[in-house]
Amino acid sequence: MTNRLNWIKNAADSIAATMLAAMFITFGLQIVSRYLFNAPLGWTVEVCLTLWLWLVFWASAFCVKESDHIRFDVLYLAAPHKVQRIFSIIAALGVIVGFLYSFLPTLDYILFYKIKKSAILRIRLDYVFSIYGVFVLALIVRYSWRLIAHLHPGLYKKYCEKDDQEHDYS
Repeated sequence: MTNRLNWIKNAADSIAATMLAAMFITFGLQIVSRYLFNAPLGWTVEVCLTLWLWLVFWASAFCVKESDHIRFDVLYLAAPHKVQRIFSIIAALGVIVGFLYSFLPTLDYILFYKIKKSAILRIRLDYVFSIYGVFVLALIVRYSWRLIAHLHPGLYKKYCEKDDQEHDYS
């Protein structure tokens, strides 16, 4: 199971790296075209913006570990471990409920954009913004797993404790 999860994690990281490389190449092409040949390419801006949007949500959903996210954890770290566990359960429930509540309106909004296309490349905007729906689903799954792990301490010790202690500032 761990090998399969590592393979999936490496694949997600590779996809993010590919998007970053494509964005860099596109940006470089725009610079060369604009300043060397005095012939700006409009489509490069659209590609860079779309890749940036996809990269941010893809990496946040699949590449960045829980311990790498920005945290406001002064109270959390000052509390005893049992209280930290309760805080974690409440936080996970809050994230799950919030994103579940927003999922159908988000999906409706994304699907609404099928009638619009990007200005230059004429890409349907529901395709462009669909990454946010993927991001929402990934966060619901991620925090559901963390909730289950915090409710069953054996799972937490096996799968989450190492990640949470990686940035222990105490």
